[in-house]
Amino acid sequence: MLDDRKLAVLRAIVEDFVSTNEPVGSKSLVDRHNLDVSPATIRNDMAVLEEQGYIVQPHTSAGRIPTDLGYRLFVDRLSGVKPLSAAERRAIETFLAGAYDLDSVVMRTVRLLAQLTRQVAVVQYPSLTRSAIRHIELVPLSDRRLLLVVITDTGRVEQRTVELPGEIGDESITQLRAVLNACLDGRKLADVASVVAELPNRVSAVERPNAAAVFSVILETVVERREERVVVGGAANLTQADFSRGLHEVLEALEEQVVLMRLLGESGDQARVTVRIGSENEVDGLRSTSLVATGYGAGDQSLARLGVLGPTRMDYPTAMGAVRAVARYVGQILAES
Repeated sequence: MLDDRKLAVLRAIVEDFVSTNEPVGSKSLVDRHNLDVSPATIRNDMAVLEEQGYIVQPHTSAGRIPTDLGYRLFVDRLSGVKPLSAAERRAIETFLAGAYDLDSVVMRTVRLLAQLTRQVAVVQYPSLTRSAIRHIELVPLSDRRLLLVVITDTGRVEQRTVELPGEIGDESITQLRAVLNACLDGRKLADVASVVAELPNRVSAVERPNAAAVFSVILETVVERREERVVVGGAANLTQADFSRGLHEVLEALEEQVVLMRLLGESGDQARVTVRIGSENEVDGLRSTSLVATGYGAGDQSLARLGVLGPTRMDYPTAMGAVRAVARYVGQILAES
């Protein structure tokens, strides 16, 4: 275990290295931080930190830089995340309030996180399987064609065209719409298949062929479809960072949706801000990066995850504060939509 002074030295090294991107020496620590000890004492503390793997000397005659283990201890010992200013909070609220549907919410969230943190923002769409149906609409396009619109409680809107075997009138559409909403409104999408299986009994025999076509498209839309999407923004911010594994590998990893889903899925507890640092990331190509992520959703229900990814030399308190604040605002918007 490290005593309080050595922890203070480690914290100072992390803060200075994040700020300057230069190895930190004992003299600069004494000059910049009120540690109340001599440079010789600082050098002894740095020797202990290096021996225990928290810092490393990148080359002879240089100062020290944090290791992944050093960053981990720094994050674990944070007394709190950096709060956003009142102006930043108002800007977030105003920017996100202009979103008009889920796509707009996600795209605005990506832009906001990238701007606030100067890192790469990653935002996962709420999975259809975690959502519930809020409303189903049937819009006639012709005598034998309908537009099926499924709206979920997460604000997601799915639209599909239904080709009918026979003609359908306005009265039949109204009745079928009423049956669908009466039976499916509020149902979790995971339960839709069993409910839809019983729906043919709720319509007349003459209307059943057209109704069956609608039921089939509903199943294709909300049950058989397993779309998982992650939106990425701010990749240009990576050009300002140094990566031991190379920027090319990082960019390649960020292009793969499966990789991003796995990365967010491995990022820990949905309800709190979690940080995965360097080698803690099991995704190849991203072991020179850190991910700060949390869940977001309506009320107490976490529907998906969002976060920022950047070099291990990251301003963790600021990134954690921004991720937490933006997730909270996105959750409020979804709860009100």
